[in-house]
Parts: sequence; structure tokens; C-alpha cells
Amino acid sequence: MTHKDSSQKGSSQNRSSQKASITVASATAIGVGGMMGAGLYTLVGLAATTAGVWIPVAFLVGGLVSLFSVYSYAKLGARFPSRGGAAQFLIRCFGDGVIAGGLNIFQFLGWIIAMALYASGFAGYARHLLPFDTPDWSGKAIGVGLVIVLIGVNAIGSKLVGRSEMLVVAIEVAILVAFVVAASFKADGSNFEQSGGEGVIGIFFAAGLLYVTYEGFGVVTNSAGDMKNPAKELPRAMYQALFIVIVIYVVISSLIVMVMTLPEIEANQGHVLSDAGRAVLGQVGFIVIGAAALLATASGVNATLFGDANLAFTVAKSGEMPADFARGVWRSGTWGLLMAGALTCAFVVFFPLSSVGQMASLAFLIVYGAVSAGHMRVRHQTGAKAWLLIAAVTLNLALFCLLLGYAIHTGPASTWITLIVVLIASFVVEIVYRKVTHRSLRLEAAPASGDADAAAAS
Repeated sequence: MTHKDSSQKGSSQNRSSQKASITVASATAIGVGGMMGAGLYTLVGLAATTAGVWIPVAFLVGGLVSLFSVYSYAKLGARFPSRGGAAQFLIRCFGDGVIAGGLNIFQFLGWIIAMALYASGFAGYARHLLPFDTPDWSGKAIGVGLVIVLIGVNAIGSKLVGRSEMLVVAIEVAILVAFVVAASFKADGSNFEQSGGEGVIGIFFAAGLLYVTYEGFGVVTNSAGDMKNPAKELPRAMYQALFIVIVIYVVISSLIVMVMTLPEIEANQGHVLSDAGRAVLGQVGFIVIGAAALLATASGVNATLFGDANLAFTVAKSGEMPADFARGVWRSGTWGLLMAGALTCAFVVFFPLSSVGQMASLAFLIVYGAVSAGHMRVRHQTGAKAWLLIAAVTLNLALFCLLLGYAIHTGPASTWITLIVVLIASFVVEIVYRKVTHRSLRLEAAPASGDADAAAAS
């Protein structure tokens, strides 16, 4: 065997070893961690205003709608393994043009709104845990302060924060499991007989609002390039992660209803889970679950700032994946990090928790629906069934229309007007930026032929 042959064999073995570094179990854990977190702590009480005691059904409906988008993502990720997620899928589906570019900018702004939701949730729990009353403006100050601190951490490229994400998820899961066990002994099923909410349509309104609690499923596709056989392993991991999260959401929301009255849930909208902890375990439960909520919401801001928003910003700016994206650092420039932080702070200051919650869900319904719509153009390459993609688009559109209608009917006009302005502005910016810089959108380097063939085998 020649030195060249030996080197090629060694290189091939190294690639195989690297691709096997992510198993189905680890990818499932990544998916659970990506989905389960801040949304559960911040939106349950808000959902109760329309769903009444049927919050678990709203979570189930949101999860079933997400299932069709998961199908679309799983097929795309299996055929086109990439760390780029939706950013690369949009380019793959729509090509180098204004549609993909505008949607990528809108996706970046969607992550900004999601960070504002998490920061506002953090502020709500922080104020609630304090042993004294604080003025209303303090919530805005706490939310902005959290963002500023995390901007500083990300600016210096702290590896510790990135590595701590899985530890945070493990702590959250342990606390939630303890809550489930303790609440089971105090649960009162007759609480489901309470009247309230807006009937069946109210459940769908709540499902639209809660959709953002599932938005992290796409993170699993980022690991497809490190799987041994993404064609088989990626779909299994995504479906398993979604199933686990749906069960967790349904069980926990059911127990909240069974240990608290509906008026109590609605009165403690921004921090209902910590109050459920107090109903079950007294002041200890209140403090422990409140601390878990602070971890979850702060972790949600950091993880998004550290990864998702960074990726979307870089692709929108340069048109391609950053070479060192796996390191999770804002290599694209400090000014981009500052811009993301400034926009997040603006949403925290000018919008209440309910508004950013609605805008975040509306934004991701658009993005995930667009990915499935674009998937129709490449479905012959992925092997996806047309009717399932059409169902994904239709269901995302239906929930979007319901939630938008609810926002227009009940909320301040600034909520839905801002979202529409953000959507239109995303395409305007793309058109202008493309003309000024002549930037084009480029795909991440394709996998080796053997890998592509394996992915296509599905």
C-alpha cells in the first residue's frame, strides 16, 4: 500500500469516526434540549386565557402540527446533511434569490423576537422571586440587563457558557421530574370541570401561541453531518425528540391544571409554573422551580444568541455558512452581535410578554411553513410525500391565520402591525442589500458522494 493510499484510508476512517460521533440517542437529547425550555415556563398561563383548563390539548394540537414540519425537516436533513438548518434548506429549496434571502433575514429577526420572549420571561420570574414588590419598569430593566450580560459573555467567546447548555437542560429535566412526581400526589382531576376559556376555537388560539415551544426541533438537523447514517438516524431522532417533548408538555400542563384553579393560573400568567410548585411543595417548590425557570429562560437567550441567531445573521450577511460555525462563536463580527442584542432589547422594552409570545409563534409558523412549501420543489430528491408537505403548509397557515386573527381582535395593534412590518422589511432589506453588495447565497459544501448516496437511499 502506498503512502497516498494509506493517507486516503486514514482520512476516510477519520471521516467515518467523525460522522459516527452523533448517535440517535444523542441527537434525540439535542432535540429535547432544543425544544423544551423557556416557552414552557412563560406561555402556559397566557394559553389558559383562551384554552381554559384544556391547555394540555392545546399543547397536543401544537405538537401534531409540528409533526408535519418535522417530517419535512427530517427528509431535507437526511438528503442534504448540513449544520445550517432552515438557513440552508431555504437556499436549497428556493435557490439564490430574494425569497430565500428575505426569509433568512426574517428568520434572524424571528430569533430576535424569541430571545425577547425568553428575556421577558426571565424578568417575570426574577421579580416574582424577590421578597419585595418592584415597580413595573423593573421588569424591562431586568430583561435588558440579562441581554447585556449575555452579549458581554458572547463577545469574549466564553466556551464555558456553550458547554454548560446540556448541564442546564439536565438540571431542568431533573426538577421537572421531581415536580411531576410530587404533583401526582396532590392532583385533583375534578379541576378539569372548571369553566373558562373560549371553547374549541380557544384551544386552537392557544395552540398557535404555544407553537413557539416546539421551534427548537430544527436544531437536530444541524447534527446530520456528524451521523453515521443520517437517512435513517435523523428522522428517528427527530420523531423521538418531538414525542418526548409532547408527552412532557401534556403531563406538566395537566398537573398544573390539577393543582391550581383556573383563576389562579390566569392571575399568575408570567410565572405560573413556580406557583404550581408552591401549591405542591410550598415555598421550597416555589423557589426551586423559579430557579429552574431562571436557568431555562437565561439559557434560551444565550443558546439563541450563541447559535441560531448567529447562523441566520451570518448567512443573511455573507450568503454562506461560516467556516467555524461548529465553534458557536460570533466570528462574523462584534457589530452583528451588538445589533442582535440591541434589537432584542428594543422588543423587551416596547412589547409585553404576551405580544412577543404571539409574534414569535407567528414568525416561526411562517418560516416552517415556507420551508415545507419550498420542499415541494425538491421533493423528488428527498423522497418526501407531496400530501404530507401540503398538510404541513396548510396546518401552519391555518394556525398562523387563527393566531393572527386573535392578535388583531384582542391585542394591541402594535403586535400584528410590527410583525407585518418586520416581514416586509426583511425582503426590502434583502433586495437593497443584494443590489448594493452583489452578495449571492451559497450552499454549504455538499457531503461526500457516498454520504449523499446513503442519504438518498431513504
